[in-house]
Amino acid sequence: MSILKDLEFRGLLHQITDREGLDKKLSEEKVVLYCGFDPTADSLHIGSLLPILTLRRFQLAGHVPLALVGGGTGLIGDPSGKANERTLNGPEVVEAWSQSIKRQLSRFLDFSEQLDNPAELVNNYDWLGSLNVIEFLRDVGKNFTVNYMLAKDSVDSRISKGISFTEFSYMILQAYDFLNLSQTKNCSLQIGGSDQWGNITAGLELIGKTTDKRAYGITLPLVTKSDGQKFGKTEGGAIWLDADKTSPYQFYQFWVNTDDNDVVRFLKYFTFISHEEIERLEQEVKQQPEKREAQKVLAREVTKLVHGEEALQSSLNITAALFSGNIQELSRSEIEEAFKDVPSTTLEQDDIALVDLLIAVGAAPSKRQARQDIESGAVTVNGVRITQVDAAANELGKLGESYLIARRGKKNYYLVQFAK
Repeated sequence: MSILKDLEFRGLLHQITDREGLDKKLSEEKVVLYCGFDPTADSLHIGSLLPILTLRRFQLAGHVPLALVGGGTGLIGDPSGKANERTLNGPEVVEAWSQSIKRQLSRFLDFSEQLDNPAELVNNYDWLGSLNVIEFLRDVGKNFTVNYMLAKDSVDSRISKGISFTEFSYMILQAYDFLNLSQTKNCSLQIGGSDQWGNITAGLELIGKTTDKRAYGITLPLVTKSDGQKFGKTEGGAIWLDADKTSPYQFYQFWVNTDDNDVVRFLKYFTFISHEEIERLEQEVKQQPEKREAQKVLAREVTKLVHGEEALQSSLNITAALFSGNIQELSRSEIEEAFKDVPSTTLEQDDIALVDLLIAVGAAPSKRQARQDIESGAVTVNGVRITQVDAAANELGKLGESYLIARRGKKNYYLVQFAK
């Protein structure tokens, strides 16, 4: 199956220029393509996964992906999809973020020189940073009329609120990126999110006016949830690709909680499992949705892809332990990861009475309520139900050498760390 047909099956072709010509080119030669990632934070989030994995799909099909880190354009700010002007960050901040994003991108693409089609990381600051403004305006800017630029959605949507010349010029800088990569890397295809269509076609316009080369563009769909919620957002904020910002367990839980109405689409978007397996899982969703097999496959595949096999296994261990209540089986690091977002308290001594401990951690408002909860069997400590009102913390053992995990009811967990 051709790469374009695979992308079409997965619902990844939102817009495409000259499909027939691109399909022919992809079938006849090794095509160099690129996608840009501006460093607007010290980590990419899962909204960036779709273009990253699409670059990977092209590489697996034998083509050459360029992952462009926008060290230059990141200093300007892309108006696409933004209602207001971005806050500009300094060169040192953008450079640090660029290096972090480079490391993340290298997890998904194969840069091995032994390959016939190794991926390559490029940073547009390398050519934008040394541009002479007079030459740029004369040789590049003259190819774009203001009317042409105003017609682009990314600019038109901002006219009523105002757009600075800085962000207005972003389109031309990205167009110049495409031209530069066309001339230096023989790059003939740019991919990006649906909000990048105007920037991509501006690049095609510039290449067409200044060279005799043929170039192409593809945009990917905007990822949304069926209930209208923004994809990649939770009550705790964005889902990041950095394990320090979103732990592998939290990452796994995000995917395993995917709605039935979204899971097949996300399997197509974010995994590399076969078309046949996706279609089988689609039938499982229809016939046995309570098993949530599709969600489990999705969560396993994406967590392994982003964080690796070891992190996946740890996430599965935490999930199984919390479901069964056997939290004694968790390692110290797994405890810290699993209970990262629950109320936590540090106590100096471990000889505190359980009744007082429940009050200290906020599990009970009074000693009377704490005693009632213990007597009724509503309290477990380290996975064991405790019914002795006079129990003390130092009699109940510790997990990971210094932790005690109290639970009141089915879902209310509290983490206690003893300093001694």
